Amino acid sequence: MNEARAPAALLIVDVINPLDFNGASPLCKAAEGIVGPIEKLRDAAGDAGLPVVYVNDHHGAWHAESAELVDKIVGADLPGSDLARRLKPRGQDYFVIKPQLSGFYATTLSALLPRLGVSRIVLTGIAADICILFTAADAHMREYDLWVPSDAVAGEHDQRTTWALEIMRNSLSAETRGTNELDLADWLNAPRADR
Repeated sequence: MNEARAPAALLIVDVINPLDFNGASPLCKAAEGIVGPIEKLRDAAGDAGLPVVYVNDHHGAWHAESAELVDKIVGADLPGSDLARRLKPRGQDYFVIKPQLSGFYATTLSALLPRLGVSRIVLTGIAADICILFTAADAHMREYDLWVPSDAVAGEHDQRTTWALEIMRNSLSAETRGTNELDLADWLNAPRADR
């Protein structure tokens, strides 16, 4: 089957997440604030015909399929269930299960994005200073243009989120303006970043 080609993709990282670990409360609170911007980007990506790719940890369920992971968290009474319910994948969305921090490490993402024709990535989700940062670094090394909207990523600690965004902006050439300052169409029409 040939996939439609698109210049960019929206990646949504680790939002299907139980958020039931010790110390997750600050991350749960921060994650509430990213739902609206991610929904806005997901709608804009759909309007522009761009693929939406969920990149998610397996949460120890090594044998599970993506639908099982989603159903398990969406259907439970867990701290992250509301986030998962609000941002769960739709039928046309892609779902990549990752075993480690980066969305590119040991996943099909490295094969999927080129097959779709993607040269630009909008990177959203949690946690900004861990999985988002590692995925952004791997995307940068693969020469993808990056937009990591500051209002569409969350972390446990505001200071570490700010630090991670500074690294992505200064070292990985990522655009980090929020969705209230930049919209998807304008970013798509901007020239590619110099490398």
